[in-house]
Amino acid sequence: METRKKTDQWSSKLGFILSSAGAAIGLGAIWKFPYVTGMSGGGAFFLLFVLFTLVIGLPMLLSEFIIGRGTGKEAISAYKQLAPRSWWVWTGRLGVLGCFLLLSFYSVVGGWVLVYSGLSIPGRIIGEGADYGALFGSVTGSAAITLIGLLLFTLINVLVVSTGIQNGIERANKFMMPLLFLFFLILVVRSLTLDGAMEGVKFFLSPDFSKLNAEAVLYALGQSFFSLAVGFSCMVTYSSYLKKDVSLRSSAGSVVGMNIFVSLLAGLAIFPVVFSFGMQPDEGPGLLFMVLPEVFGQMPFGELFLALFLLLFLFATLTSSFSLFEIIVAALTANGRRTRKAVTWLTGLIVFLAAIPSALSSSALSWFTLFGKSVFDNTDYLVSNIMLPLGNLLIALFIIHRMDRALVEREFNLSATASPGLFKLWKVLMTIVVPLVIAVVFLTGLSVEG
Repeated sequence: METRKKTDQWSSKLGFILSSAGAAIGLGAIWKFPYVTGMSGGGAFFLLFVLFTLVIGLPMLLSEFIIGRGTGKEAISAYKQLAPRSWWVWTGRLGVLGCFLLLSFYSVVGGWVLVYSGLSIPGRIIGEGADYGALFGSVTGSAAITLIGLLLFTLINVLVVSTGIQNGIERANKFMMPLLFLFFLILVVRSLTLDGAMEGVKFFLSPDFSKLNAEAVLYALGQSFFSLAVGFSCMVTYSSYLKKDVSLRSSAGSVVGMNIFVSLLAGLAIFPVVFSFGMQPDEGPGLLFMVLPEVFGQMPFGELFLALFLLLFLFATLTSSFSLFEIIVAALTANGRRTRKAVTWLTGLIVFLAAIPSALSSSALSWFTLFGKSVFDNTDYLVSNIMLPLGNLLIALFIIHRMDRALVEREFNLSATASPGLFKLWKVLMTIVVPLVIAVVFLTGLSVEG
């Protein structure tokens, strides 16, 4: 294993867990999870999500940790070392390409959040008689505003990632993640003190399985591993910076626990507010940008609480995008011939240029469609429905059928109490259950049109 500089490692277990949790907690946990939960029956969906996260997401996360820490290398080099001169290296390459394509539309949404966050501080979003749908349309439909938001969002990522693991990503996550939890707790307390808030809590936490359908179950399955940032080997790269005296099992458990906790907080922050003001929980993707501003506008100190919510959403979006940038930068600097700073700035420039078509999908390029979808929607479909499930499936097959079993078991138990029973359970899940579930989600995703 190549020798890393001390600053190319996480300085502590806490730094690694917060950064890994930050990578996992993003658009999926705070934007997609609440509106999908609202459209899928509430409590029953949440219960299924938790179950699938523990049975599917946790074993996959641990698998990426084992591959990364076991080799001490970033995604592409890790597969090269473990399966030299074989096609398995394309698992890492798929991850790098997937992160790049994901950034090309994720950064656009990040730009929208950044613009909304900026508008919320002086209170320009909330206003009497404001048309929130029109406001969102004016942001997404303006080429200039969208491109400025995209540029600023990309620039923040470049400035953080270019300064390294300890000084950049870890330091940013140690600042942003505690604030994210603090802001969430403030919002939850405020939400639960509203009149009629308990109706929202009941909807979110009381399972009503009669509202579940096959589509909702598949959403919960997909969300269980999409929400943990597994499938593109981001966690392979992150765990490659981890020291050998840290237990992968406890780290993975901490990350999963924090992810479920944030999903719980998101539901408790949003649904009581929605029900308190007579809104519908199944508003879909517009829940964050259109419904919540209207609701907060009817609350005392609504401007403050909306600003806090958007700020924590921005933090979550950024901590996830750091990991997407890092897997690309780590792959391009692996040979040691290029400096991190130069590669990060070049990556930022290329990501910005590649994101322009998606950024203009609602404005200058709204006329252009392929298979009935915009550039933004096509890229989202390619990444979410094809590349991400495929990446998960390849990783699951690789760690069981190609990776050295002694190395896998050693990393599984390193710095923890040897537990043959736990290892056997993980192996059964990764051999049978996880690949089967991923295959179902993959095939179902291919049949989804929009």
